[in-house]
Amino acid sequence: MKRIFWLIPCFLVLFSVHSFAQQNDKSKMDLFINNLMNKMTLDEKIGQLNLPGSGDIVTGQAKSSDIGKKIKAGQVGGLFNIKGVEKIREVQRVAVEESRLKIPLLFGMDVIHGYETTFPIPLALSCSWNLKMIEQTARVAAIEASASGINWTFSPMVDICRDPRWGRIAEGSGEDAYLGSQIAAAMVKGYQGDYSLNSNIMACVKHYALYGAAEAGRDYNTTDMSRIRMFNEYLPPYKAAVDAGVGSVMASFNEVDGIPATGNKFLMTDVLRNQWGFKGFVVTDYTGINEMIDHGMGDLQQVSALALNAGIDMDMVGEGFLLTLKKSLQQGKVKLSQINNACRLILEAKYKLGLFDNPYKYCDLQRSKTEVYTPAHKKFAREAAAESFVLLKNKDGLLPLKKTGKIALIGPLANSKENMPGTWSVATILKNSISVKEGLENAVGNGAQILYAKGSNIEADSNLEKRGTMFGREIGRDNRTEKELLDEALEIASQSDVIIAALGEASEMSGESSSRSHIDMPHTQLKLLKALVKTGKPVVLVLFTGRPLTITWENKNVPAILNVWFGGSEAGNAIADVLFGDVNPSGKLSTTFPQNIGQVPLYYNHKNTGRPLPEGKWFEKFRSNYLDVSNDPLYPFGFGLSYSDFEYSDITVSSKKVKGNATLTASVTVTNKSKTDGKEVVQLYIRDIVGSVTRPVKELKGFKKVTIKAGESQKVSFQITPSDLKFYNYNLKYDWEAGDFNIMIGGNSRDVKSVMINWVK
Repeated sequence: MKRIFWLIPCFLVLFSVHSFAQQNDKSKMDLFINNLMNKMTLDEKIGQLNLPGSGDIVTGQAKSSDIGKKIKAGQVGGLFNIKGVEKIREVQRVAVEESRLKIPLLFGMDVIHGYETTFPIPLALSCSWNLKMIEQTARVAAIEASASGINWTFSPMVDICRDPRWGRIAEGSGEDAYLGSQIAAAMVKGYQGDYSLNSNIMACVKHYALYGAAEAGRDYNTTDMSRIRMFNEYLPPYKAAVDAGVGSVMASFNEVDGIPATGNKFLMTDVLRNQWGFKGFVVTDYTGINEMIDHGMGDLQQVSALALNAGIDMDMVGEGFLLTLKKSLQQGKVKLSQINNACRLILEAKYKLGLFDNPYKYCDLQRSKTEVYTPAHKKFAREAAAESFVLLKNKDGLLPLKKTGKIALIGPLANSKENMPGTWSVATILKNSISVKEGLENAVGNGAQILYAKGSNIEADSNLEKRGTMFGREIGRDNRTEKELLDEALEIASQSDVIIAALGEASEMSGESSSRSHIDMPHTQLKLLKALVKTGKPVVLVLFTGRPLTITWENKNVPAILNVWFGGSEAGNAIADVLFGDVNPSGKLSTTFPQNIGQVPLYYNHKNTGRPLPEGKWFEKFRSNYLDVSNDPLYPFGFGLSYSDFEYSDITVSSKKVKGNATLTASVTVTNKSKTDGKEVVQLYIRDIVGSVTRPVKELKGFKKVTIKAGESQKVSFQITPSDLKFYNYNLKYDWEAGDFNIMIGGNSRDVKSVMINWVK
């Protein structure tokens, strides 16, 4: 006991030293930036707020011009989407040697799910429910990007989305605020670290705010919701990123409360800065300021002033700040203090990244040769991809397959490299990706024969294929007729023992500006699949998609379905790993799959109506239901099968009567009844039975991914505190309310064990 008391003053001394060091670092930074800003002209300060695009990778309609001239004049604060460390080093040289004040530039890029080593799309990564792995994907992305000169990434995207028509659902972590918040924090940590290493880059959480709630699932569209829903269901992941120390925030394109986010003072100042205490800078999305003109908010000068007054610090591509802020200052439409503050925040980011000490910190030519697309990174990408796949159906244990006999591989995505990385993989080298065909051939060696046929194009309509492309990628259209392609596929199928059908969306049918009004399998591919099933041979559907699809017919008629999303550089090898059982699938859905498009939006944590339909029922008149389809999803949130068979015991709790700030322990025993070792994501849900405002039927509040050996059992426990019961009430106060709570634990949001407890204050 004496030893413990002796340690207390030591801890206090260490804490004081750490706090003093932090204060000293901030004082040094403030002094440096004060001295620098005292030398800056108004034009140079406004120049720091300007972020043009390089033109290497164009991700919008407008293009920047005269960049070199503007850099020399001090009219550029950063540059984005320029690839190549030699290029970046030269541009940085111009900034620090040929401009008056020699201020280094930020170099940003859309490093969304990897750099040259590409990981699964973010929606797929979220289905791993493996926070350490997700954090490590961001760490590897930061290592590779920083080795190539990049010091700033426009990631993570944390928009909650419950409408799979919206193409950018592929870039986020699904429909749930709790899971999305955990992933947001993990990715910020993976990218940024503590900024001390030349492999730490600044993260940018986006798109703030509510972008994923676009009406009709149409990109850039209007968003309108109550404040109470906003704070409870959509804002938490952004706040989690801020709490994790994210260096920058990107404003979204949509409007909120009738004001575009880019000019919304409530979002950018009242919430982000005053409530959450964000200390970094806010950048617009691509021409976000200019687009407020079409929103009906005024001309370029008016909308630029609106953005600065709202709390925007940096203008991406549009140059509204560069062209109008000086005039607006003279006319009293903006204040010098606002320009100074925005400039200071951008200079602080450069200081924290170490660019003033060493402008070439991220321009090490040797690193670019040894730390990008390495064998270790590729191995990790393969592991991450396999863990992101979700086994949706496996009738009679068709999977895993044996590496013998004749295997027919059929489909437009079976031998496609370009589609493997998925949307927003702007830095990847497409020819390096592993196709499904290559992956299967690598896996079977001489043990089995892989028979291949394309079977169909992605879409029968070539115009639809053209719309589903981005960054100049070609889908690879076959000019043969539908009948010729189908006949070849059926001939191949007739020779096989089993059929693997690689079907679904092309990679750019999801992502930005890739909304779909129907989210079913493209018609020509469904026709192919029906013909393959009709052969009577066992069929495994390997489903490629960047969103939940309405695959009701497929679920009813195809014996095995493995959803592989878009798995990145090593997708083909990872798919083979799972199909042949070298890896046991463990992914769980982070989005609900609807039965049909008419159910959308469909999500697990909905609220009851005053006339709810009893669970498992359909149909009852004067209840909230449909005439033609049940309320049930095709696959619920949290769902995913395994080659193992897991059984859950009833829940045990430490007490059914809990008081005040006590901790409640809720436990289940999970048994692997199979002969195969496996991983299971054990999920905790809570329902607040009575509230001062209506409450969801259940909410995810915890999860643990555990490995359980064949035939063994494992006890899994969750510690629940009053913080897990908190929500924003009618007055937007974040608190919990006493009463009855249903504690639920299971392998998905539908199949749970439950117990009722009472918690009083």
